Amino acid sequence: MSDNHHKIIIIGSGPAGLTAALYTARANLNPVVFEGLQPGGQLTITTEVENYPGFEHGIQGPDLMDIMRKQACRFGAQCLFKNVTEVDFSKRPFVIKVEDETYTADSVIISTGASAKLLNIDSEKKFMGYGVSACATCDGFFFKGLKVLVVGGGDTAMEESNYLTKFASEVTIVHRRDEFRASKIMFDRAKKNPKIKFITNATIKEVLGNDTNGKKIVTGAVLQNTKDGSTWQVSADGIFMGIGHQPNTALFKNILDMDETGYLKIKPGTTYTNIEGVFAAGDVADKTYRQAVTAAGSGCMAAIDAQHWLEEHELA
Repeated sequence: MSDNHHKIIIIGSGPAGLTAALYTARANLNPVVFEGLQPGGQLTITTEVENYPGFEHGIQGPDLMDIMRKQACRFGAQCLFKNVTEVDFSKRPFVIKVEDETYTADSVIISTGASAKLLNIDSEKKFMGYGVSACATCDGFFFKGLKVLVVGGGDTAMEESNYLTKFASEVTIVHRRDEFRASKIMFDRAKKNPKIKFITNATIKEVLGNDTNGKKIVTGAVLQNTKDGSTWQVSADGIFMGIGHQPNTALFKNILDMDETGYLKIKPGTTYTNIEGVFAAGDVADKTYRQAVTAAGSGCMAAIDAQHWLEEHELA
């Protein structure tokens, strides 16, 4: 076999991928991790992480991922800042193309994650992690007694809004239409919540905030009416994007089984995909929890599943 052949290749480097790397490295499988376009995953755009076990006083998202990477590498994992451009799972060993290089692997763990759908405006990027968030479960705690906006009209927006009322004094849902895609039960729950208000036929044109001496805070938003184009300002201490997530699975379309949104399908209770020797972990296959700790847990599962599969096929 060539130098580019490995027992296991891990595609993606968030909590799931790096935990899988840690476990497979400790099993002497010498994993190679392709970190992709966003090394460390979604946590690299998160400032304070206070709900990851083991960090009593919290930790910065990028720091947590750096620790995970160093821990995996200490046991022999090889992390490469390269992006996988093509895969061929129809032959064995599997073929992984990384730009102009070709690698082969006996087994593959996919942990490419999911990306929050965003508004894609400059001010949103500027204040991401500093008042703009795509995860109420992660960041809601920081908005005790404050006013927040939630963008969206589906179940995600309703669920995030209801959760945020545990902390925020007021939650306003901003939706671009006057009809909601949310299921009736979720919409009714939001309507009945006295802390939740609605602004319809509107989008956020700009996130407003202060950036003094490197300290950024959100102060509000410029809203635009989707019917007449008029604009106005509203005050807010935080803005949550509740327009859903998109799993990063375009690379595996027509290769692996996935649902209508693009989340990879795995056999219940395992990380097995529909192709033997290919496993999926983290947000790429999880549309329910989407937490760093659950991603890490499934990364551990994928590592153990892959190890057992390699042993069964006398490849370990």
